[in-house]
Amino acid sequence: MSNADIIRAHYEASDRGDLDGMLAPLAADVRWTEAAGFPYAGTYVGADAIVENVFTRLQDDWDDYTLAVDEVIDGGDTVIGIGTYSGTNKSTGRFFAARVAHVWRLEGGEVVAFEQFTDTEMVSRATRD
Repeated sequence: MSNADIIRAHYEASDRGDLDGMLAPLAADVRWTEAAGFPYAGTYVGADAIVENVFTRLQDDWDDYTLAVDEVIDGGDTVIGIGTYSGTNKSTGRFFAARVAHVWRLEGGEVVAFEQFTDTEMVSRATRD
């Protein structure tokens, strides 16, 4: 399985709501960075921190939060996922859609680092009263 296939499998697990499948390729000490300005901005180390600070909060704060991936670019040990986030904020009732790029870094078939790039203003508008 190529590194791009590993990331495709992560995205497919996400589409199914399969948290274990999403976490499967992550190294124990993976560094996961959400973009500055994003509601969950920061760098989290390890699966537990990612689940607590990103995945659980997304479920708690948004209705129908989705990532539609348009393209996965295979750069060997670096894989790029390009797509669109969308969802409706539960507190404000506002919908958003924003383009996103994910940069995945893999070593030995495991994700060791993830970095998100997105239009954080689009997300912020949906969270403001």
